[in-house]
Amino acid sequence: MPQVAAAQSQEQAVLDEINYVRANPRAYADELRRAEPLYGEDPDALDEAIAELQRQRPLPPLTADGRIDAAARDHASAQASRGSVGHGASGGLGQRLRKYGVFAGMSAENISYGYEHPRDVVRQLVVDSRVPGRCHRRNILSTGYSSAGVACGGHRSYGAMCVIDFAGAMPEGVARAAR
Repeated sequence: MPQVAAAQSQEQAVLDEINYVRANPRAYADELRRAEPLYGEDPDALDEAIAELQRQRPLPPLTADGRIDAAARDHASAQASRGSVGHGASGGLGQRLRKYGVFAGMSAENISYGYEHPRDVVRQLVVDSRVPGRCHRRNILSTGYSSAGVACGGHRSYGAMCVIDFAGAMPEGVARAAR
């Protein structure tokens, strides 16, 4: 797994970990196999994630986009103090992205609750215990997304949360605002 510099933001470390999974799925599968399970992690979901990662071809990295970070930050802020969960608050993902000028052909959102360390955040989403269809894992391993934004912080009920918003290709002429 990638080494995280101390001065690096938690958000950048989460994106780096996602990009590590995308670029090195077989190595990540081996690391999952050797690591201790997270609290409450479903062993069947873990085995399924390992098998899928072993079959997965490497993917290009997701590019950080400050506008998508802002959309993720809006959602994390809206949920933090209330302790709410889910994707619908703050007007929904599409509305939050459009607010910041992101008009992507495809978009998706992953949210991790209860984990602070970037490695644990991403592992929770890759293993995707008790999530029908393993949609968080599918988002991380999708070829349809080329950029992402991340916002992490506290959460009233779970202590910590991290929102990762993904966006696919954007129409020509739509400028990207990098971090």
